[in-house]
Amino acid sequence: MYKPNMLFHGMVQGLERPFKHLIDISLGDAHRGGLQPITFVRQVKHAVKLLKISDNSFSRSVETMNEKLNKSLCLCVCAYLGSYTATCGLPKIQHSLSEFISRRDRGVPSSPENIFITSGSQQALMLVLRLFVHGKGSLQTGIMTPVPSSPLFNMALSSLGGAMVPYHLCEEEGWTLRLDEMRRALATARRHCNPMGLYVINPGNPVGQVQSQKSIEDVIRFAAEEKLFLLADEVYQDSVHDPTAEFVSYKRVLHEMGPPYSNTVELASFNSASKGFMGECGLRGGYVEFVNLDSAVMGHVYTLFSTEACTAVMGQIALDIMANPPRSGDASYTAFFEAGEVQNRRNTLNNNAKRVQETLNSLDGMSCQPIRGGIYAFPQLHLPARAVAKAEEAGVAPDLLYCMLLLEEMGLCVGPGSEHLQRKDTHHLRYITHLPDEPIPLMKVLSLVYKLTSSAAEIYF
Repeated sequence: MYKPNMLFHGMVQGLERPFKHLIDISLGDAHRGGLQPITFVRQVKHAVKLLKISDNSFSRSVETMNEKLNKSLCLCVCAYLGSYTATCGLPKIQHSLSEFISRRDRGVPSSPENIFITSGSQQALMLVLRLFVHGKGSLQTGIMTPVPSSPLFNMALSSLGGAMVPYHLCEEEGWTLRLDEMRRALATARRHCNPMGLYVINPGNPVGQVQSQKSIEDVIRFAAEEKLFLLADEVYQDSVHDPTAEFVSYKRVLHEMGPPYSNTVELASFNSASKGFMGECGLRGGYVEFVNLDSAVMGHVYTLFSTEACTAVMGQIALDIMANPPRSGDASYTAFFEAGEVQNRRNTLNNNAKRVQETLNSLDGMSCQPIRGGIYAFPQLHLPARAVAKAEEAGVAPDLLYCMLLLEEMGLCVGPGSEHLQRKDTHHLRYITHLPDEPIPLMKVLSLVYKLTSSAAEIYF
């Protein structure tokens, strides 16, 4: 797999470069990309560590935490801040997440006992895959995986001995999921492995599509017909930029479809505090909720999750803030939502996604499907024949060679589409759109990309 840091080696040796600063927009880390942490979140962290609010330097926005700490966190935090918690996480925070899920899904019931808190959604995905990945040859467990997709998921599946069953998203239709393609992929895979699961990412990573309710219904029917376990990666649910799009969870759609689907289709849905408005990647707080698993299977789930150390308490607190932020009437509500950082951040990210899409489509040698959700742009590169031939001579993917050139010539680090898999003879870039106007102006980044597109690339290649 392509690793951007490997390309920094020459720079570390002190070689002269035609730029002053490196700009790394290859990773989905909002804070590393320049967005400042939400003040309220950091104040809560500090208050929890003190176990009381007595510092006069706190703004009025944290006054709400007197009540929040006393009712929500005080008992468990005093006991567990420096200790292990239960395998599934602190019971109070499980309840907060359960209430959050029910509010999100318009009253669909959620049980805290079905929620397992983990050190990020990736750990949860790994543990769930371990539940049923086994066998070799024709008995090897296969998992249907979207293409393009998350390279971390693909590596996790491979490391556990599972087989990837790729189904291609339709780029020409805005990266939609097509049932005919999914059926083709499944039929092909059954010749050499045993497909047992279907992995979906909504909103998309890296392509930024947002599934409609009808699309989700079609996928659920397909999973039911083929007896596939659904793994719904929904960590970007708070990042929908298109005003005509709406995030609808797989769990809500499954419930609204009614029997036999609502009580038979097995589902694991994943969420995280690393994405969305918080962007707290370093706190490592994520969770998985299970739906329709047999009680005996849930016993095995608990045993399996017990093999991992519990999530750090601070990561669990981040999830509690995500699930139970200040509400209307709280002293901190206005500063937090209406006139404060959260709404400003959402406005910035929505505007950035729109500007990225418009600008990429205005450049020679690039085209970009609508960025409706998520945190990435995934434009297609229309590389000149000379560039493709040069990459073939070097034995590397054309978009990887292009990314290396961007880094060497301009100090701009982006990810190649080949890292995420893509259709044959297509080339893409992936980079984070979560960039503030300062200190890295968005248009400056895009102008750097422009310098190596289309006819300009002929000069370098």
